[in-house]
Amino acid sequence: MRNHLPLTLADTLELNADRFGDTPAYIVGDRRLTHRQLLDRARRLASALEQLGVRKQDRVSMLAMNCMEYGEVLAAGQFSGIIIATVNFRLAPPEMAFIIKDAAPRVLIFEASYLPVIDQLRADFKTVEHYVCIGGSADWAQEYEAFVAGGSDRGPSIRAIEEDIACLIYTSGTTGRPKGCIWGQREYRQMAHTLSNEQRTGLADKALLVMPMFHIGAMAIQLAIHFRGGTVYLHRLFDPAALLADTVRERITTLHLAPTMVQMVLEQPGIDRLDLSALKTLIYSASAMPGPVLQLGMRLMGNIFLQFYGQSEAIITGLQPEQHRPNGSARERRWLTSVGHPFPNTLLKIVDDDGRECPRGVAGEVAVKSTAMARGYWNNHPGTLDTFRDSWCHTGDMGRLDEDGLLYLVDRKKDMIISGGENIYSREVEEAMLLHAAVSECAVIGLPDEKWGESVCAVVVLRAGLSASEAELIEHMKTQIASYKKPKKVIVVAELPKLPTGKINKVQLRQQYAAATAAT
Repeated sequence: MRNHLPLTLADTLELNADRFGDTPAYIVGDRRLTHRQLLDRARRLASALEQLGVRKQDRVSMLAMNCMEYGEVLAAGQFSGIIIATVNFRLAPPEMAFIIKDAAPRVLIFEASYLPVIDQLRADFKTVEHYVCIGGSADWAQEYEAFVAGGSDRGPSIRAIEEDIACLIYTSGTTGRPKGCIWGQREYRQMAHTLSNEQRTGLADKALLVMPMFHIGAMAIQLAIHFRGGTVYLHRLFDPAALLADTVRERITTLHLAPTMVQMVLEQPGIDRLDLSALKTLIYSASAMPGPVLQLGMRLMGNIFLQFYGQSEAIITGLQPEQHRPNGSARERRWLTSVGHPFPNTLLKIVDDDGRECPRGVAGEVAVKSTAMARGYWNNHPGTLDTFRDSWCHTGDMGRLDEDGLLYLVDRKKDMIISGGENIYSREVEEAMLLHAAVSECAVIGLPDEKWGESVCAVVVLRAGLSASEAELIEHMKTQIASYKKPKKVIVVAELPKLPTGKINKVQLRQQYAAATAAT
């Protein structure tokens, strides 16, 4: 008999193995791993790590694309109390090196495709004592399968407790060096519990994940699906045609995509003839869905859209399918531009620069207090003090609450444009630009301006086969927003730079076009 409440994901792993042992936990291509096998592999891997001298709360770093082994490494940490520190595989080698050195792991597990990179960098990794390579080996790195096989089927002598740190999830670093968000076992499991309820998951659910597992988005959805004993299908990269093919063939019930990905999926030829009847939830995150895309999605797929808002530091709000009412009243249609209500066990407020709470309808910084929130930043006390103040996480996002208590994001605090003393929220300008029939994507940035301080610049991608001049697009904006908010410059590009989450990389855009402005 259990004499404690299950407050770690070690309990979840064991319960799934006991109750749903033959149900697949992960499917990657032709490979399948049941919940019983996942527990066994996690225990063996944790045992093998312990045999190397890894102790509870030591770090193990993971560098890989989405793969079966990623799930095993995460599970080994969840079971044992070893801290798993994830590494963004899309970073340049010096950026990877910073994260690995910051986490100070004793073991680095990585895919064979990164052998040359790790070999080049490993002389700088003073804390790494052992290297384990998935799908390969070297005279300085053990092969993963042989390493796991060397672990005991009895598992490690250590086991996670709720006070333990579970993992370090690093931010994208768009405003400086990446910061390692400290997620504890208690908060990690609460995130799984909360999102499982929000997604209404069950044993029969099958989620297909294309977002990278090093990021909290994919990790959170995986945790939510496994919390109820469901199955996670992993794709290594986003391919809309492959995603649709697997969704139909495998009778996928849950997808998790950024809005830009949703748009690419909906543009696939013949999508209106596919049998998507098993799909009951399409989670979108990273940004709000453009109105035309959402309406097309609901027409083709039904009322299955669920928006989540959060960041590496916390999960925050959700807009449920019942709140997606494109044909409702003006008030209900406005909800579609929100990111929803705070999750249960979550408090939210809007604060001004002095920390005072703003009244409803007034924009300020979004602050959150939650049972599913990071404890601070690893090796970054100043950053922790700045962001996590009086038990509130100050998100850096600007937003406002309406009369229904729904949250509307207006900008990142650092992305707000100040032109001639006026605050201009890029999101408002982007939404107005996206109403033009020829515009597929839009990112609005501020560029240095000698007279106004900053001027508004829109960088847009046009729909295939359509055209629009800069003058035409600026004229369109005059009919949508106040004159001082409209772009003074519109740049048409083939594609916008994206972060792994699907968000547009505005830091890169500002650097690129600010430099071009200075050169002229």
